[in-house]
Amino acid sequence: MNATSAAPLRRRRFEVSQELYRRFTLLNTAVLVLILTTGATVRLTGSGLGCKHWPGCQAGQPFPTKDYHSFIEFSNRILAGIIVFITLGAWIVALLAPHVPRWVKWTAFAVFFGTAAEAPLGAVTVYYDLNPYLVQSHFVLSIAVLTLATLVSVDAVGMRGALVAVQTRAIAVIVAILKAIMVVSGTLATAAGPHAGSVDVHRIWDLHSAVYWHVRSTALFGLLFAYLLWKFAREKTEHYERGLIVLGILAVQMVIGEIQYRTHLPWGIVLLHVTLSGVLWVAMTAWVAAMFRPSRMT
Repeated sequence: MNATSAAPLRRRRFEVSQELYRRFTLLNTAVLVLILTTGATVRLTGSGLGCKHWPGCQAGQPFPTKDYHSFIEFSNRILAGIIVFITLGAWIVALLAPHVPRWVKWTAFAVFFGTAAEAPLGAVTVYYDLNPYLVQSHFVLSIAVLTLATLVSVDAVGMRGALVAVQTRAIAVIVAILKAIMVVSGTLATAAGPHAGSVDVHRIWDLHSAVYWHVRSTALFGLLFAYLLWKFAREKTEHYERGLIVLGILAVQMVIGEIQYRTHLPWGIVLLHVTLSGVLWVAMTAWVAAMFRPSRMT
């Protein structure tokens, strides 16, 4: 056996199955939604300064000893560390799985790198006493990483669809951008309200103005999304069926958003709203991404 034929054999020895690749990437996406939920729990329970040092909880004391705030914050840090290793594993699996496009491998690496970057960003956020702009950037980075992880999952599950016109895809991209604006405006509303992470944290803006612009960004997104869904309804493709799933999640989230505002933002309902925001983001990203992946039969 010569060196030329031995190289492919060595590569195949370390290959993983497509099924493992699919399962690992889906797990990767799921835990990144989970960390949104636990991170929001830290903020909504006012536990953001439960541990004022990093990586230990207090000076000279690595583990929490004070109250439930410190345990909530420290538990979130432990989970975040575990998730960093999961994203590392997902990247390695993407490298070893056969027929994975190069851009997907680089995207999987970016997910790992971005998730790891959350740790120093979180440390800086704590040292600056939960500066609202740093807290917001923490969340935005989480959404960016979740976007990339979803793109990897779309490739792993082989999600495709009917050929979509260039103009329609452009509208879909605008819808996704409006959804991103809606998410960011939602973080501004949270930063302006009673759930800024701790009782002594400076607020950005005032709550009513922040909610005003969040609602209007949601309305603009909803109108263009409805138009896009109507276009797909006329074509009767899988893009319409998937869009209905996005619509269902959006409808539930809007109802919960209205309830939380009318009931003066109880943290449990706000937490559900944030979690659904992550789920909706995954569904929206996958829906739009599939429009750029026409079926091979098309």
